[in-house]
Amino acid sequence: MRVNVTVNGEQRQADDVWAGESLLYMLRERLGLPGSKNACEQGECGSCTVYLDGVPVCSCLVAAPQTEGREVRTVEGLADGDELDPVQQAFVERGAVQCGFCTPGLIVAAHDLIERVEKPSDAQIREALAGNLCRCTGYEKILDAVRLAADRKAGPV
Repeated sequence: MRVNVTVNGEQRQADDVWAGESLLYMLRERLGLPGSKNACEQGECGSCTVYLDGVPVCSCLVAAPQTEGREVRTVEGLADGDELDPVQQAFVERGAVQCGFCTPGLIVAAHDLIERVEKPSDAQIREALAGNLCRCTGYEKILDAVRLAADRKAGPV
């Protein structure tokens, strides 16, 4: 089947999609957007988190045909051309990227939090990132990056 979906603001079309195919597979293999990572395929790790109609979802759990006529925003779509989103930039600056496998999902989750909560507390940051697993870090640099991005978005006090 054919799926017509808006991805990162651009109307896209995926052909030969089968009924049980995941949004993650469609994004990576059919639309050439490898940012979201395929790790657990069970919605447990968060590596494949994307926005679907403005709501963060694990793209491995969404059937691709369900996205017909809807809007998807991936980690690639957070950047503005060559300019990284402030969350992406903060992850780079704080060294919150190690192997990078969990990073796309963490960035989308952090981006969503900062869009909803201007100055999140550490508890709010931890709760927002709770569905994202990282096997390389102790999460401290990730938390530092989210704090930095939130501070920059909030502006001077």
